[in-house]
Amino acid sequence: MLGASVSNLWQMLSKDFVFLVLVAGLLAMPIAYYLMQDWLQQYTYRTSLSWWIFPLVMLGALLITVATVSFQAIKAALLNPIKSLRNE
Repeated sequence: MLGASVSNLWQMLSKDFVFLVLVAGLLAMPIAYYLMQDWLQQYTYRTSLSWWIFPLVMLGALLITVATVSFQAIKAALLNPIKSLRNE
């Protein structure tokens, strides 16, 4: 068999996207925390921000990323390349 397997393609694509989401999340978490704390101080009746909210949201973003990339990578890997070349 020539070329990469479906699992190998999925792993290569997922690794890149997961890295980007992790970097974006790690950069955005402190900024979002600071801005949310500042914004919530304006209200008389307010709630406090828990630390676990931000990693939970980042985990949700990671799950959505992996699901989307997995669907597209598996769909592309299982596609017959002759049909793709014929349309080109």
